[in-house]
Amino acid sequence: MTTWEELARRIFSDVEHTPEEYEALYPPRSLPEGARVTRLAPSPTGFLHLGVFFAAMINRVTADASDGLFYFRLEDTDSKRAVAGGEEDLLRGLTAYGIAIDEGLTAPGADSGAYGPYRQSERTALYHAYVRHLMEQGLAYLCFCSEEQRQADRERQEQEKQRTGYYGPYAHCRTLSPEEALRRIEAGESYVVRLRSPGSEERRIKFDDLIRGVIELPENDEDIVLLKSDGIPTYHFAHAVDDHLMRTTHVIRGEEWVPSVPKHLQLFQVLGFRPPKYAHISPIMKAEGESRRKLSKRKDPEAAMRYYAEQGYPADSVQEYLMTIASSGFEDWRRCNPDAPRSDFPFQLKKMSVSGALFDMDKFRDVSKAVISRMDVAAVTQAVTSWAKEYDPAFHALLSRDPAYAEAIFSIDRGGKKPRKDIACWSEAKDYAAYFYDELYQPSMEGMPEGLTAADARAVLEMYPTVYDPAQEQQEWFAAIKALCPSLGFCPEVKEYKQNPAGWKGHAGDVSTLLRLAVTGRRNTPDLCAILRLLGPERVRGRLAQAAQAL
Repeated sequence: MTTWEELARRIFSDVEHTPEEYEALYPPRSLPEGARVTRLAPSPTGFLHLGVFFAAMINRVTADASDGLFYFRLEDTDSKRAVAGGEEDLLRGLTAYGIAIDEGLTAPGADSGAYGPYRQSERTALYHAYVRHLMEQGLAYLCFCSEEQRQADRERQEQEKQRTGYYGPYAHCRTLSPEEALRRIEAGESYVVRLRSPGSEERRIKFDDLIRGVIELPENDEDIVLLKSDGIPTYHFAHAVDDHLMRTTHVIRGEEWVPSVPKHLQLFQVLGFRPPKYAHISPIMKAEGESRRKLSKRKDPEAAMRYYAEQGYPADSVQEYLMTIASSGFEDWRRCNPDAPRSDFPFQLKKMSVSGALFDMDKFRDVSKAVISRMDVAAVTQAVTSWAKEYDPAFHALLSRDPAYAEAIFSIDRGGKKPRKDIACWSEAKDYAAYFYDELYQPSMEGMPEGLTAADARAVLEMYPTVYDPAQEQQEWFAAIKALCPSLGFCPEVKEYKQNPAGWKGHAGDVSTLLRLAVTGRRNTPDLCAILRLLGPERVRGRLAQAAQAL
């Protein structure tokens, strides 16, 4: 008489190690007490989504807060969903946006660590060892039900308003004897391996979600598939084995997995594993009219991490903004600690939103402007140049022509207590720097101070070169403008002008505005004195003359 133990050994004759041997091959990690081991375990199904990146960041921060470890595992067992280049896109996006991976697949074509392989497709023999062990104990069995039969059962369940699934009277193969299973195997029938669930839907389970608190759900009574007909494990089974052997302490993932927790806890139970702690992240939302919806990769360009690369948003900007989504206390902390590294923030999972945070593009851009304003000039210049090399070759050629000049452009008004916040992303740097390059400069006198005529403006532009000295510092430069004002009918002091506006054409600020327009084509720029010094006397005088002639 054939037993389940004998049948299991016959089916899985390729198994080389027992579960006990795998326990020795993957021992508990040598980490400080209380260290959290977290992971990102996506499928290679296409571009890196902002939600996946957000989960990676939360896993990374959680590990760092406890001197723990964060690793990357690829769940690539579903070949139908895999996208060519998906793995590379995931890893490049994580690396480019500042998510350091301690172990596993650390970069395209690179992996490291003693707990691999880190691709599930390379761990088949390991999964088979644990399935064989469950079959030997009578906790797993073979199922020969066809897809047609499963579809008929689903339709019946729906018609009778029953929950769908392979359980109770619908678990047709649960009572097959080992002899019958062997006969059908020898007849060439296809089969999957299912869990013989010890659960009952009438019983409830409770678990403490580290974000959502205590959650109560029906116990799992479905005989879920462990191995598919091709011998590849399902996500449910593979994640239980992998998270145990890789010694994961905290599984932090999207809220869509909450309903699966009873299945997962049951798998840990039957396998004899201690389950990890679970935390389920709410999705990132977007406002649409009066309602909210999940950020969509089909509707929203900002849902893809490549969008941030193409636009040139720094990694620091993305992480800084996402921390405001991750923790309600981060913004107050940042106001009190403007120069502190994010790693100093005391992040706690329990303070994450359970309803889904709203992605606000305007707020994100403000955060990015603040981040860029705090960067030193060398870092800004290097980042702009690197971005332009890939996305704007013509601009890159201008920047590379004179790197010192480019750095001088981005140094104006940088630093100090109140740095300017003109740039939110590197794609905006070209417009910001345009008037420093003759190839990009667009002359314009639009936006002259109200009440001034073309003749008034022309007189200012023609007279200013008589007092212009490129060596002047800011105070000397503005003093020269004030000295020029009376002869042109402008008041040197703004306060004095306000007391008697009818007696003057304008004030010294209006004169500097006219100069700014003539030299840059813009009404709003950084420090004009510094701009004039960098442009140089020849270019300044040429633009003043050109603007005066146009007027």
